[in-house]
This record gives sequence, C-alpha cells and structure tokens, in this order.
Amino acid sequence: MEEIVIMWDWLGFAVRWLHVITAMAWIGSSFYFIALDLGLNRNIAGPADGEEWQVHGGGFYHIQKYLVAPERMPEHLIWFKWESYSTWLSGAALLMIVYWAGGELYLIDAAKADLALWQGIAISAASLAVGWLIYDYLCKSALGERPTVLMVLLFVLLVIMGWAYNQVFTGRAVLLHLGAFTATIMTANVFFIIMPNQRIVVADLKAGRPADPKYGKIAKLRSTHNNYLTLPVIFLMLSNHYPLAFATQYNWIIAALVFLMGVTIRHYFNTRHARAGNPTWTWLVTVLLFIAIMALSQAPLSQDSYEESEARTLTATEQAFASSDHFDEIMTVVPGRCAMCHAREPFYEGIRRAPKTVLLETEADVAKAARQIYLHAGVTHAMPPANVTFMEDAERRLIRKWYADGAKNLPLFLAGQ
Repeated sequence: MEEIVIMWDWLGFAVRWLHVITAMAWIGSSFYFIALDLGLNRNIAGPADGEEWQVHGGGFYHIQKYLVAPERMPEHLIWFKWESYSTWLSGAALLMIVYWAGGELYLIDAAKADLALWQGIAISAASLAVGWLIYDYLCKSALGERPTVLMVLLFVLLVIMGWAYNQVFTGRAVLLHLGAFTATIMTANVFFIIMPNQRIVVADLKAGRPADPKYGKIAKLRSTHNNYLTLPVIFLMLSNHYPLAFATQYNWIIAALVFLMGVTIRHYFNTRHARAGNPTWTWLVTVLLFIAIMALSQAPLSQDSYEESEARTLTATEQAFASSDHFDEIMTVVPGRCAMCHAREPFYEGIRRAPKTVLLETEADVAKAARQIYLHAGVTHAMPPANVTFMEDAERRLIRKWYADGAKNLPLFLAGQ
C-alpha cells in the first residue's frame, strides 16, 4: 500500500512535468505565430501576404505568409497541433489523478453541496464538454461576424462558470476547473475548427481547386481567442499553490479579473507586434486589476470548510487510519508539530491561513490528511518546512508505522461501507 502511494505521487509529478513541458511548447508556438503575423512586412510585391526576416542562433530566416494558400502544395508541410493536444491530454490526466482520484480531499466541498464523489466527477467532466458546445454555438452564430461582442459574451460565460463551480467545488477545484474549462475550449478550437479548416485548404490545393478564404478567416478568429485566453489559463493552473487566490469566497471574481488582465496584457503586446502604437495605458489598467485582486484576497475566507464538527461521520478511509493502534501517539505528534500553521486560526508568525487549507488540529483532520502527512512528513522531510518545529526522526518513523497500519485496515473498512 505504501509503495503504491509513493508510486502514485510520482506518477502525478511525472504527468505534471509533462503538462508543463507541453504547455510551454504550445504557448511558445502560439505566441510566436501571433507576433509573426502581426509584425509581417506587407509592403512587398508578389503573391505573398507578407514577409519577415529574422535572425536566431547564428542563422537568418526568410518567412513568407500567403493570405489563403500558395499556388501549389509544398512537399514538406509542418502542422502545429500536437503541442495543443498533448497539453490538453496531460492536463486531463492530471485532473483525474489529483481531483478525481483524490476527490474526497480536493474536489467537493461538503459545506456547499451534499454530493457523492461520483456526482462531483460527473459534473467535472460534463462541464468541460458543455462549455465547448456553448462557445462553439456562439462562434458559429451571427456573432461570428461581431468579434468584440463575441469576446464579451465569452467573458460572461467564463464568469458564470466560475460562479457555478464555486457552488459545488472546493476553492482549489474552482479555479483549476475554470482553467480546464478554458483550456478545453482552446484545444477544441484547434482540433475541431483550425485543423479541419487547414485540411480543407490543403485538399483544395492538391485537387487544383482555388482555396476558399473563409476557412482561414474562421481559424484566425479561434486562434485570436486562444491568444487572449492563454495567460489567464496559466494563472488558474498555478493558483492551486496559492490559497490567497483560491481559498476566498471571492475566488470566482478574482478569476474574472484575471481574464481581464489577460486581455490588457495581450492587447499591449499584440499592438506592439503590429507596430500600431504603444498602449502603455494597458499597464495601468493591469496594475489596478491586480490591486483589486489582492484586496479581494484579503476579504474574510469562507469558513464553511473550517467549521466541520469533530463529531462528523468519518469516511471509510479516515476510519481506517483513525483506528490504528498508533493513532493516539500520532495525535500527540502531528497537531503539536504542525497545527501552529495548519489550524483554523494559525498562530505561527506570518501565517494567516492554513497552507493549502490543510487542517491538522482534530482527529478528523488528521485522519483525513493521512496520505499527505505520510508523504510530506513521513517519507520525506518536506514538512515542517526547514523542520522549524524540530520533528524528530522517531516521530517520522511513527508516522510511517501509523500509515502502514491504517493501510492494512483500509480493505476491512471499505468492505464494510
């Protein structure tokens, strides 16, 4: 059991690593092509829509863009698609590992919604698909010819989803799911719209037919949306490491302001790349939005999840660890070494909220966080940070014994559910 827990944690780390790498590749290529397209020199003669000379790594590159397509199909054509697909697939896998498999701890906030874990997972999965269907319908409607109005409606959709997630999920899951919701729209744009449209153009070229420019126009609209959504998605993916962002009742409003920051930041760089001016006002707006976010994070935390009664019914997993012969000893170690920070009202200097919102005061708290305690204080020395409370090696061994004992009890309690 202990070996499986460690392997599972390493699997999560590996998938997270993969997700970051693929996201870097996708974002890098996306930003590069947006900047390239905006900065092309279009004062040239010939069939090309624009060209650019660039230098990198000791070499010179001559790049030309055709508005629709060249007269004939080139022999070697590079498609940019797997950067997007790999990012979404690795992100989906990470969502399943952390928020579905670890749903009892991370997904559903029982103080907000009385749902079974499978119901929370169903909401998690269905919301991603529904979001794409709504967005795609809006884009294919007459609003597709009114990009500014469409962008405003997309923002409204994202705000509504943030509020809706906050009615069911933990704060951490709210922002992460809003990021996954947005990233699903972005990757679906590539898979269902941009790539098929490019294939139609390629097929026309191969058949000797003139390519229809509408396909490029549609693809460019979706690509522009992706460009403005990228920075907020990165913020939302990182947010689970910062309780100031997710552990407040106003987390969905913070997310809404982050989407606006994404627009102001990208507007500045897109304008600069297009050599259309220097809109420095966007930085002032961005700073004001960020100040508003910091102010919201100072608002009182929603204490619902902190007001659990110690007498609440424990889950089968929690009962297995609470029934261990070592549990009484653990309750003299963990709260004493950890609860100065991991408390409803932390008293360690500089700590205002329990890190990661993990509480370690009551028996229910400790039983609920058994896996985290085992990994962060038993197997590794990650906690307490810098060992500020002087946890001894014997106490870490006790944590490992307690977890092993609880793991042995677990099948019995699960069978008795």
